[in-house]
Amino acid sequence: MNTLGIILEGNVVKNLFLRNSNGTNHYLLVMDKNKKANLKSIKTQINSTSLKFASEERLKKYLNLTRGSVTPLGILNDTNCEVQVLIDEDLIGEKKIGVHPNTNTSTLWISLEDLVKVIQNHGNQITYIKV
Repeated sequence: MNTLGIILEGNVVKNLFLRNSNGTNHYLLVMDKNKKANLKSIKTQINSTSLKFASEERLKKYLNLTRGSVTPLGILNDTNCEVQVLIDEDLIGEKKIGVHPNTNTSTLWISLEDLVKVIQNHGNQITYIKV
C-alpha cells in the first residue's frame, strides 16, 4: 500500500496505439510499464512496414478512446476487429495486470489469461512479441 492508501495488486501495463507507415494496419501494444518499446524490432517480428504512434483521430476512430486512456479493453470498441493486439511475451503468466476500463480515472485488475479470452472472444487477432 502506498501513502494514498491505494493497493497495487499486480503489474500495471503500458499500452501504445500504433500504425504502420502507410496507415493500413493498426496495433495495440500491451507491455510492462517499465519497458521501452523497440519499434524496429517489433516491426520485424510482425512483418510490418515502419511503425509509428497513431494519431488521436485514429485512436478515436478505431478504439473510441482519447490520448492517455489507451487500454486493451478499448478493443471492445473495435466493431470491425481491425486492430491487432500485440502482447509482450514477458507478461505471460501474470496473475493480475492493471488496465484502464476505457477511462484513465481508474484501474481494473485482471489476469492476462482472462484479458486474452476477452480479446479473442471479441474477434481481434493477438500476437505475442518480444518488446
